[in-house]
Amino acid sequence: MSTEPIAAYALLSDCWSAALVSAAGSVDWLCFPRFDSPSVFGRLLGEDAGHWSIRPAGEYTTTRRYLGPSMVLESLHATSHGRLAVSDALVLGSGRRGHDLGQGSPGTLLRWLSCTAGNVDVEVSFAPRPQYGLLRPVLETVGGGLLIRAGAEELALSAPVPFTLDGGTAGAVVRLRAGDTVGFALHRQRGVGEEPEFWDQQEMAHRLADTLEGWSSWSGIHQGYRGPWQELVAGSGRVLQALSYYPSGAIVAAPTTSLPEVAGGTRNWDYRYTWVRDASMTLQALWVAACPDEAGKFFQFLATAAAGQLAGGEELQIMYGVGGERDLPERVLEHLPGWRGSSPVRVGNGAWNQRQLDVYGELLDAAATMPEFLDGLAPETLRFLADAADAAVARWRERDQGIWEVRGEPRHYLYSKLMCWVAVDRAVTLAGVLQATDRVPRWRDARELIAESIRANGWSDAAGAYTQAYGAQQLDASALMLGIVGFLAPDDPRFLATIDAVEHRLTDGRGLVYRYHGDDGLPGEEGAFLLCTFWLAHALALAGLADRARAVFERAAGFATSLGLMAEEVAPDSRELLGNFPQAFSHIGLVNAAWAISEAERRNREGPRPA
Repeated sequence: MSTEPIAAYALLSDCWSAALVSAAGSVDWLCFPRFDSPSVFGRLLGEDAGHWSIRPAGEYTTTRRYLGPSMVLESLHATSHGRLAVSDALVLGSGRRGHDLGQGSPGTLLRWLSCTAGNVDVEVSFAPRPQYGLLRPVLETVGGGLLIRAGAEELALSAPVPFTLDGGTAGAVVRLRAGDTVGFALHRQRGVGEEPEFWDQQEMAHRLADTLEGWSSWSGIHQGYRGPWQELVAGSGRVLQALSYYPSGAIVAAPTTSLPEVAGGTRNWDYRYTWVRDASMTLQALWVAACPDEAGKFFQFLATAAAGQLAGGEELQIMYGVGGERDLPERVLEHLPGWRGSSPVRVGNGAWNQRQLDVYGELLDAAATMPEFLDGLAPETLRFLADAADAAVARWRERDQGIWEVRGEPRHYLYSKLMCWVAVDRAVTLAGVLQATDRVPRWRDARELIAESIRANGWSDAAGAYTQAYGAQQLDASALMLGIVGFLAPDDPRFLATIDAVEHRLTDGRGLVYRYHGDDGLPGEEGAFLLCTFWLAHALALAGLADRARAVFERAAGFATSLGLMAEEVAPDSRELLGNFPQAFSHIGLVNAAWAISEAERRNREGPRPA
């Protein structure tokens, strides 16, 4: 099993799939051709599930960075005899720029080595294991590199050096002197029977430079945020873009599966799908960290994926496959021990058929963030958004599983009621754009009824705060959204009391916020939740408490890795990052909290802007 800390990994993306590269230079996670495809390298979850390691022989130290505003990783290795730079990238389509960043990505992982000083012996270990490690491939040396065959899987490795083959593993030692370069490229064959593709060194150098330019062009037209923590916000924007699946516009919650919420625990889930909630919030964050031009594509994806569901009286599904798949059955991979023995390892996600009423509000809230981009949407997409508001009207009184996908009995969760209120509130605002002005009276009536229900049933005198569910005293960080979405005024005494309750009674010893405490129908514990800590910073900023907000923000942002990547949670007894990685939710929270604090500090300096 992998013993590398989760924080030791770097993300690569071509906006189709993702790879994770350890600080030791090993690709321990790669799925082709999609985020949710079976892994080719999966050592992250089991030693025998495959890896591709490139590292100096002997002892060395390493520093890493992303090259410019890109997702191209540069690892600088220093030995006693020399220095080696390794640039790793999932290659973008040739010449793709800006909004077309992910178009035509060839399904190629490129690794480019350059000796910058002295001399370095480089050890290469190449052990592909398709189908989550179930297939041990046959490797064959051919002109230009290696052929890899495993069942129906065919890969090709462009390599200018000879390998020693040992079953399904290839090894080599490459001796480089200052000024020497050498490149390797792993290609996925796009169709059975196609001629294998091999790149020479000139093509590899060109494609690496082209991929760098592609990411830079996207950043140049998308990233205009100017404010506190500008580099962190810009980096988070690129991570969110890296988690998008270009062919459909879907956005995955994370590129991994089964990284645990506590080491050795069983709360291990597959996050390589698009949650309506996560993706909608991602679009809002991109409005700050980048620009919302991808919004139309995402809404069209949802309208297509959910075609006929709302119109036929069904509920909006909470999540989909990146290609719009609805059925995402969960199963256990018994042959994998999991990261640090955290089993079971799951693929698929059993929450796909849960009822979560919050999705309607998140969808309409994202639409309301960028109304100018709705005018160009297809009529059926606009109708889909209006139907989502009607679904909230029809179902807000019902029980559900809530935002955290609790696998216990359904309840009247406060957050779910709140987001149904958001759905109809935003629909009233957008009615003209949605060509649904005839529905406004019904939406206004529902908005008032939901608001009355929340005020009467969501507050607990005993807890001195809004709580997790009607009639409960259990705190839940999602109650902070009451102010963030505008249901309560920032200076409302009950909002301020809820902020104080979360800050003082729902945090660990470091001031990081838990989602909630108490039984949720699942065994084991979990760590503090970075998204919820950013929500606290956001809420404090809205309340005009900018100094406290800044302190909370910096506490959470301090858990970003040296590459600016954030996991889902932090271990309760250490600073170790936990959960699927990198986690879109955490980056969303960072971006939106930074924006809120920036605005709060501006208001403190200048006073409020004229209405």
